Amino acid sequence: MTAPRPPVRVALAESVNTLPRGAGLAYEPKFDGHRVVIFRLGGEVLLQARSGRVITAAFPDLADAARQLPDGTVLDGEVVVWREGRTDFAAVQKRAAATPGRAPALARRLPASYAAFDLLAEADEDLRPHSYERRRGRLVALLAPLGPPLQPVPMTMDVTEAETWFESLPAIGVEGLVIKRLDQTYKSGTRAWRKLRHTSTRDAAVVGYAGPRARPTALVLVLPDDDAPTVSSPLSPALRAQAADALAAMADAGSGTAMAVGLGEVEYAAVESGLTAEVGQGTTRHTVTTVLRLRLPEDQDG
Repeated sequence: MTAPRPPVRVALAESVNTLPRGAGLAYEPKFDGHRVVIFRLGGEVLLQARSGRVITAAFPDLADAARQLPDGTVLDGEVVVWREGRTDFAAVQKRAAATPGRAPALARRLPASYAAFDLLAEADEDLRPHSYERRRGRLVALLAPLGPPLQPVPMTMDVTEAETWFESLPAIGVEGLVIKRLDQTYKSGTRAWRKLRHTSTRDAAVVGYAGPRARPTALVLVLPDDDAPTVSSPLSPALRAQAADALAAMADAGSGTAMAVGLGEVEYAAVESGLTAEVGQGTTRHTVTTVLRLRLPEDQDG
């Protein structure tokens, strides 16, 4: 079988509340960044977001690095930006949303790193039908000579080490673990992997707002692992006032539409990303995203 061509539906993970244990399991840190598939095919490089959108122009630094890959290579992984020793989701979202004109300057100021966790093709061979264990071995062998910014995520089969990672890695912005079976094939579009988050809250990038700018009714957010914007539940009065102050300092970025639970597609005013919100997600019939607090610049710089 030849290497998959874009767009590729990525494999997904189902949330669990306790750490899976047993023989034949592998544990990886879960980076909250921007899911990207890298294609090095036919002498060209293409970067695809989880949604299928082509975002090559937004990450010229990663595109340049990917040209070192042998032709016929397809990688799956997470793009992150490191700032002061921690991953910064607002920064990586700013990179992902950059126009081609602004992308080179942002790449210099906020260089991206690619945490590869799967090898979907090598030498134009589709590896998805092979076991994770085999794909992992070939991934490490492929990327080891290259080094940053393309690098394999750490992996362990030692549950004690995985527990240590789970407790210690939140200090650098890694909020959980992904658990995979060693004998598992790559199942596009299926929640065959498992993920354990350290908390029930997450950071999301603020990319817009609904309602008047001086008194927004809801925020439009992009969550880690998903580049499709979503509308939060209605903001509390205190958060509306706080959001209005934060939005006043943010540049306009046009308009768009996003999904709102119970309403469907709604129009929103877009802003240049750079602000994050701590959110909680509860599930009724659909997942509702609630803004718990804004991470203001003074909170994010520390």
